[in-house]
This record gives sequence, C-alpha cells and structure tokens, in this order.
Amino acid sequence: MSISLLFNNLSASSFEFAHPFWFVILPLPAVIYFLVPAYRTKQVAIKVPFFDELVDAIGETPSEGASQLTPRWWQRATLILTWLLVVCALAKPTVLGEPQVREQLGRDVMVVVDLSGSMAERDFTSQTGEQTSRLDAAKQVLSDFAQTRQGDRLGLILFGDAAFVQTPFTADQEVWLELLDQTDVAMAGQSTHLGDAIGLAIKVFEQSSDTSQQKVAIVLTDGNDTGSFVEPIDAAKVAKAKGVRIHVIAMGDPQTVGETALDMETIIRIAAESGGEAFEALNSDELAAAYEAIGELEPQLYESTTYRPKQGLHHYLMSIVVIMYLTAFSLATLRRKQLIHSKQGQQKVTQSDSTSGDEYV
Repeated sequence: MSISLLFNNLSASSFEFAHPFWFVILPLPAVIYFLVPAYRTKQVAIKVPFFDELVDAIGETPSEGASQLTPRWWQRATLILTWLLVVCALAKPTVLGEPQVREQLGRDVMVVVDLSGSMAERDFTSQTGEQTSRLDAAKQVLSDFAQTRQGDRLGLILFGDAAFVQTPFTADQEVWLELLDQTDVAMAGQSTHLGDAIGLAIKVFEQSSDTSQQKVAIVLTDGNDTGSFVEPIDAAKVAKAKGVRIHVIAMGDPQTVGETALDMETIIRIAAESGGEAFEALNSDELAAAYEAIGELEPQLYESTTYRPKQGLHHYLMSIVVIMYLTAFSLATLRRKQLIHSKQGQQKVTQSDSTSGDEYV
C-alpha cells in the first residue's frame, strides 16, 4: 500500500487499536527511572599533583580517563519516541475500511431444457405477437426468470438423444444467459431422454462444492420419455433421496406435430416424487405463468453479511523504529571514524615534532 493510499484510507475510514491494553505499559520506563537506583561502580585511583610534568618527562600521550556520559537531548528524544512507537505497534493500530456487504447465495437451480426436434415447432407467440418456436419462447421466459434469481446459482443441462451439461452452477447470469442463447434444436439429438437428463442433474448437484445449498431442478419438455437408461420416475425417487426438488413444465400441444399426447400422469408423478410441482403450458402466457409460480414456490434465499475490511499499521511503526536506529548507527559509525582519523593525525604531528627536536639536539 502506498503512502498516499494509506492517508486516503485514514481520512475516509475509521481508526482503532486492536489491542489497546498494551498502553498500560506506556509509563513503565518513567516508573523504572524514578524507583530503581542508577548503577554505580567504584574504582581506585592515584592523584598525582605533578601529572603534566611527569607525562612530559617520559614523552607519552595521556589517554582519556573515566568520565560520566550524559545523554544529549536528541538521544533522550529518540528513546522516548522509540518507546512510544513500540507500544503503539503492540496495540496494533488498524484502519477500518468502508462497510462491505457479502451475500451468501441460497439456492442451486438447475434448468433442464428439452432440445428434441419438436421444440422447433412454431406454435407459440412472442412478446411482439409473432409466431415463434417453442425453444425461442422458452429462451425468452427463461431470460426473464433468470433476472429474478439474483441470489441463486444457475446451471443448464440440455437433452435429446443424450443429456449434457451446457454450464455448471454459476452466479454469473450474463454468462448463463449467453450459453442459453447458443442452444439450438436437435443439437443433442431428436429424441427425448428425460430420465437420463434428471439423472445427470442429480450428478451435477452431488459434484457441487457447496453441499449446504438448497437444490432445485426445473425441467422443461414437450414430449414423453423415449428410451432413457433410467426411468424418469426412478430418477425422481433418487432425486428426493439426494435432496433435489424437481419442478416439471410440459409445454406445447403434441397434436400440433402429430405426436402422442403428453403423459401428464407421469409428469405429475415425477414432480410429486421429488417434492416439486408439475405445470402444463400450451402457450407463452401459460409458460410465463408456470415460471412465475415456480418463482413463488422457490423464493430467493440468501444471507447478507456486513463487514469492514481492516488494514494494520503496526509494521509501519516498526519500520520507523528500524530506520531511526539504522540512521543513528550510521551517524555514530561515521563520527567514530572521524575521531579515529583525527587522533591518528595528531599522533603523526606529535611524532614529527619529536623527531625534529631530536635532530636539532
């Protein structure tokens, strides 16, 4: 995080200490300073009144004696500032961001669409009043239905001679609608393997990572099952055991394409076995009404959680402490080298003067 972004967050957000109890130790150095006596040592020394004459006589350079070091004002200020920064870092200052809302999706809804050849029959009316195919009418109603399921994850299974997953569960409705729009009649074959489609839906539910979601399947078909490996009634029983509720919509008039009448008894049993409802839609209005009824049976279900993101600042405080002491150490090292060079220069001058005196003598 850059410094400018950090200050923007500080100005636009709240500020708190995660562990404020650490401020209890803030006066600890002052307590120790006043209550604990200073450490003192005693050394034996000889006082020589003629020290300077003695040094001159033996030709030596005296070294510095013991002295009491008194901290300078900036050293005291550095210690105080360091202690304040360390205590503040222990208290962990934190910037609270703007409140964020997290929504937990409540349902997995698998839409199962029949793509058999009869879905191309143009016996439905579009919203503009024109004749349209059963599949196009279903797409329009499903598009409206999806926009009302903001809290759900949607999946899409297509079936004909076989069933396949067009899209697994996703919360991205735009992607789901785009994949729905790409479907076409007979792309899965001409037959109606309804039982296999229900079985595949159950399998997708089992593979879903979130097992806590409520599971709903909406099956749209315009014909009777034609040779599935799994009978639709048996598949519905398995669905109930797995916690999957199935709503079935039988759409279109079979007499339009010369097919046998829809077996509504089987359609009703499929829904009833799994705890769902069955609907019959012979036109666009009835199809829209069926999805509206399903929407009322399966209302949107999601939990909304509000939280505030947190950004800790303690590492910035400790970085300041480290930089302060690195700077102080560098300056002290530089000062020490300067003193050493200065002493070495003085010694060379003294030795040079001594040598010159000997030559003169």
